[in-house]
Amino acid sequence: MRKGNFAMSRRTTKTVLLAFAFITLAAAASPANAHHSFAMFDTSKSVRLEGTVNKFEWTNPHSWIFLNVPNAQSVPEQWIIELPAAGLLVTEGWNKNYLRTGDKIIVRIKPLKSGQRGGMLEGFTAADESGIAR
Repeated sequence: MRKGNFAMSRRTTKTVLLAFAFITLAAAASPANAHHSFAMFDTSKSVRLEGTVNKFEWTNPHSWIFLNVPNAQSVPEQWIIELPAAGLLVTEGWNKNYLRTGDKIIVRIKPLKSGQRGGMLEGFTAADESGIAR
């Protein structure tokens, strides 16, 4: 009888440990999955902005364009545009000097649902049609 109880206890312990390991892995994966969510962006809309690059951050896990865009009163307002990671941008021909402070560009973004000035980059061109290839 004791042998049977020991085997059952060992099986129960193993099951509990496996369940704990699974729950731990699932919990650890949740923040990574949430980080890559696009829920903050209104993917049903596309906004066109024309402005001047204030700063370009070549970083991981995302790169950023800080763009000064004149409002209706011609007062510049800063928009923050999220881009993919630098490693992915490289595959599209970008580098850390691809955009420079003062570059005039036109971007299309998926805006933030919150209404704040920001969004996720869909595409861009140089405002003067000269193209940007550095």
